[in-house]
Amino acid sequence: MPPKAKFTKEQIVNAALDIVRENGMDELTARALGKKLGSSACPIFTVFDNMEEVMRETVKAASRLYDGYIAQGLQDNPAFKGVGMKYIAFAIQEPKLFQLLFMTEKKQNPTIENVLPVIDANYPFILSSVKAYGLSDSNAEKLYKHLWIYSHGIAVLCATRLCSLTMEEIGNMLTEIFIALLKEVKAGEKL
Repeated sequence: MPPKAKFTKEQIVNAALDIVRENGMDELTARALGKKLGSSACPIFTVFDNMEEVMRETVKAASRLYDGYIAQGLQDNPAFKGVGMKYIAFAIQEPKLFQLLFMTEKKQNPTIENVLPVIDANYPFILSSVKAYGLSDSNAEKLYKHLWIYSHGIAVLCATRLCSLTMEEIGNMLTEIFIALLKEVKAGEKL
């Protein structure tokens, strides 16, 4: 009969998430996790087979937290600005989790067209909020691609503490770049 689990899966993942929040994924070890739980590492392995499984579940937990930010952004009008603002807010408020999700090298090297729908399951809805400004599908996609790259740049600067911006400043910057890009598209110039 296997030993009774001292901790639940959720308790272990929450402790792992706390470690990553504080110190990054490189510091998530069985020993650090046991210490965080006030135990040895042994009880972890009554719930998980190995640390790779713990790490996968930690990434999923970070993704769920990120999804909560994006769900809030989708409530804003326009949704694409709300999502951009919440994306950056996540980078500011959860810099190590942002780095884990969006600043780690990936095994494949997809094109930007393929990466946006993967990063954001709400891509079709967000794209339609851009198209509401009277843009064709292709122009809306180009504009959103530029907005996302711009938002990602701000988020990386904030997550790595290279700069500090208020949410008001970020909102103004996103509005300014959107208006500039929208004018360019409507004037028939290439992005």
